Amino acid sequence: MDNQKKNNRNKGGRKPKVDPSIHRYVFRLNDDENNKFLSLFEASGIDNKARFITSVLFSKEIKTVKIDKGSIDFYMRLTSFYSQFRAVGVNYNQVVKLLYTHFTEKKAAAFLYRLEKQTVELTILCRKIIELANEFNSTCNIKLKENDR
Repeated sequence: MDNQKKNNRNKGGRKPKVDPSIHRYVFRLNDDENNKFLSLFEASGIDNKARFITSVLFSKEIKTVKIDKGSIDFYMRLTSFYSQFRAVGVNYNQVVKLLYTHFTEKKAAAFLYRLEKQTVELTILCRKIIELANEFNSTCNIKLKENDR
């Protein structure tokens, strides 16, 4: 009984695992294989190489995220353009209001005629941008479908 208490005594440290990983395997890779392994490992988002290897060996799903820098750049530029377009709209309203408060009807109409010509050009530009965005979106969807196969 006294001997059993000595064996069960807490010695400190980490609690032992229920199912410890005691089997170890070693393999070697050449430079090309190592580069491919590292790129797959980074794309998976797993923080531990051993977990990555076991997930690949036992056919667990590996999550990979591909980031297209061109898509992100296009999206950021389109967003900034949209904010500029809104600012132009706000300025347009302010200009029309100021024209009618500070000028006569005839002079305000002349200025508005010039402003209307510029607005038509801006509308044409906006349509071209929408066409480009739709074209970009369709090509991105085609690429995504090809990558899923």
